[in-house]
Amino acid sequence: MHEIIDLMNEMSPYLLLGFLLAGLMRAFVPTHLYHRYLGQPNFRSVLNAMLLSLPVPLCSCGVIPTAMSLYRQGASKGASVSFLIATPQTGIDSIIATYSLMGLPFALTRPLAAIVTSLLGGQLVNWLDKTPAPTATARQTEEAEAERPALWTRIRQAMHYAFVEMMQDIGRWLVLGLVIAGLITAYVPDSIFALLADNTVLSIVVVLVCAVPMYLCATGSIPIAVALMLKGLSPGTALVLLMAGPAVNVASMLVVRKVMGLRALLLYLLSIVGGAIGFALTIDYLLPRHWFTAQLEAMQSCCHEHTPWFNVACSVILLLLLIHALWLRYFHKGGCGHDHCHCHDEACHCHTHADEALRLHITGMSCNHCRANVEQAIKAVPGVTSVEVNLADAQAIVHGTASPEAIRQAVESIGFGVEG
Repeated sequence: MHEIIDLMNEMSPYLLLGFLLAGLMRAFVPTHLYHRYLGQPNFRSVLNAMLLSLPVPLCSCGVIPTAMSLYRQGASKGASVSFLIATPQTGIDSIIATYSLMGLPFALTRPLAAIVTSLLGGQLVNWLDKTPAPTATARQTEEAEAERPALWTRIRQAMHYAFVEMMQDIGRWLVLGLVIAGLITAYVPDSIFALLADNTVLSIVVVLVCAVPMYLCATGSIPIAVALMLKGLSPGTALVLLMAGPAVNVASMLVVRKVMGLRALLLYLLSIVGGAIGFALTIDYLLPRHWFTAQLEAMQSCCHEHTPWFNVACSVILLLLLIHALWLRYFHKGGCGHDHCHCHDEACHCHTHADEALRLHITGMSCNHCRANVEQAIKAVPGVTSVEVNLADAQAIVHGTASPEAIRQAVESIGFGVEG
């Protein structure tokens, strides 16, 4: 148990800062920037997609519908793949958390590897997959240019996003990562890791095979990588987990295959796997090992000293925020007391019984980013006057005259399913 507490105390100040910065970026960076400059199948659009991904605070699952939305609104396949690879690995929260536990070399190498891999993957798709991307509709363009809220409203949105929505989306994965790291450190025999530690290439391949199909949060994967290094595995092996885990999983592979095709999927996987192996071997064979182990050695040497009160206070605050966010997601139903009221983002929208509502069960949603993308896709359908999507119930309630088939197509076009 003390291993988990030690990791929590080390990470909590940086996590709180990362969440805050992510919320501010989400509220103050204009959304329409992500729908421009990405349409041409050339290196410039790939580069623009990578640059636009850097300040975007999206989790590993939330980036999937966002990237598919960009593609459906006219971004090239190469730009969409570049965005899909770079975004979950370059979040400000994960970079700061990486620095807190693994030191500056890892905090610099991780986003650098993501940037190089995203540029490589996007350009490979541009070269080898010439299928044109869809174009944006007039309504989507008008909504992208809509007037932004007032300053105070955006500040409230930033706080809500940082300490409610992001906590809801990655909180459970962060807790799971801390628990797994603690269990690995405390209970997995060193002899098992000694077999892999003696063969760097084998350890890289084993971790890669395990990481690719699984969903690993960019922040939640950090304590697991630390636990692997504490057990004797190489820094390169840890980087493979940090790269491949957040960048690809079964869900992202299925969506890319469905929306962009098999060739784009294979190039997407090739760039991630190739980039992870290449950077791992570079770290293990070409760079000084102590660059990447000094932080862990320092943490081990002082792990029995008195923990600063500031770290303990941050851990308590983070724990309370996590409990509040997860309670809101899984136990609090919200609403205004009416049958047709749905609340989120501090706002409630009510409809009378006279309104005709279409209720649909949405499959594949796992975070608030997914919910927001489904709402946006349905709102863009001609004839829709309002829509409310409930993440906990996986239900969309749509008002207007749009046909169910048109709504179904809009939702499926960004990688989700519809039942009902």
